[in-house]
Parts: sequence; structure tokens; C-alpha cells
Amino acid sequence: MTAVALPTRRSEEWRYSDVESVASIWPVAAPDVIVVGAGEDVARTLLQDAADGAVIVRDFAVTIGAGGTFRAHLLNIGGQLGRVTFDVTLGRGAHFDLNAAIIGGGTQTLEVVTVVTHAEPEATSQQTVRSILADHATGSYLGRIAVARDAQKTDAAQSVKAMLLDRTATANAKPELEIFADDVKCAHGATVGELDSQALFYCASRGLDPKSARTLLLQAFIAGLFDDMADEAERERFEAAALAKLAALNMAEKLA
Repeated sequence: MTAVALPTRRSEEWRYSDVESVASIWPVAAPDVIVVGAGEDVARTLLQDAADGAVIVRDFAVTIGAGGTFRAHLLNIGGQLGRVTFDVTLGRGAHFDLNAAIIGGGTQTLEVVTVVTHAEPEATSQQTVRSILADHATGSYLGRIAVARDAQKTDAAQSVKAMLLDRTATANAKPELEIFADDVKCAHGATVGELDSQALFYCASRGLDPKSARTLLLQAFIAGLFDDMADEAERERFEAAALAKLAALNMAEKLA
């Protein structure tokens, strides 16, 4: 059996990763294979909340048949390295939907990496990623949309936004389009910023203390990502985990 080489930062998909931590668990497990049949509607959730110091790499290989739908919700908050990847291939009229949040602090490296291939006509995809990063944490989204030559009527979009709570935190966003068809609608956008001082002032003018104001604005930043979960208990679990992670970052003292 040929050994799989340890990745380096020379590889685009590992450019911002913690390859030293990856070495401790290399080689990683084979991808989880998900096959969505024609016309099926499949939903998966992943709450990545591994213990401090853990190294987590989860890979998913997804094939969506004609008219099928795959919806993924991801909350990536745990471990020293938390890396989740999706390699998705869409058939005719298929749909892929990803809502993901990254919340990190300390020296964490948290990543979402996607490759979405529109292999046949009339498929759609929507990816929405929000990151909140404090201390020396690194949060990365690398997303490539590939539209095949015959995949006309493709409609694909990526929306990536990151909030830095400390100047020492790092957000990497690399949305990418590779289009070979000529009748498509593809869009991507990426922004990195800080909490709005005017919004904080407005909250203060309405009687909110600084800690409550910051918490409210950060909740609003990731609000809506998990609203369309079919399982209410699962949605509440995600929201509770996100709030607990925000509290653990001890933001009020850092931003005071």
C-alpha cells in the first residue's frame, strides 16, 4: 500500500491550516460517502465541539442525483484543529445548501473547505458561512465552485463574512469560481470586519451594558444560520453550543 503524503501549505487547500497538528493523526480516515438519490431530500448536521487540544478532520464526499437536495448545517467550534470538508457533485436540477458557523478563540485553527461541482444543467447551490474569531484563532473558508461545460442554467452563490474580536485573530476567505458554461448565474462575496462601534453606542443609549450589547450583536451576526433545521431539538442544541462558545471567549473583557 502506498502511503499518502502528509499535506503541506504548498497545497492550496491546506495553505492556512495547522499542518503540524494534522501530522499527529495522519493519515486521516476516508471520507464519509453520502449518496442522495434522484428526487430525495437529505439533511445532515454536524456540531464539531471536540475537547481542547483535539485534532479533528472530517471529510464528506456527496453525490446528489437529479432533482435531489442535500442540506448541511455545521457549527465548527472545538479542538486545536477543526477541519471539515465537503466535496459535492450535483446532477441535473439538484440542490446543495450549506449553512456554517465558525467560532474560535485561543490558538485554534478552524476550517471549512468545499468543492462543489455542477456537473449537469439546472443545478443550484447556496453556501453561507459566518466566522467569529478572538485571541490568536484562525478561521478559514476555502470554497471552489466548478461549473462543467454542459452545466447550463447553473445558479450558485457563496456568502462569507468574518468578525474579528481581536487584531491578533485571523480570517481567511477564498471563494473561487471555475466556470466553463456560458449560461449561468454565479456570485460570491467575502467581508472581514469588527463590531460596529456605532451599533454598540446605539445599544448603550438604549440601556444595555457593554457585555450585553456585544453579545446581542454577535448573536445577530450568526442569526438565521440554523433557523431552517427541521429538528427543533437539534436547532436548540446548536444555538446553545454557539452561545456557550461565545461566552467562553470572555469577550466582554477583551473588548472593553
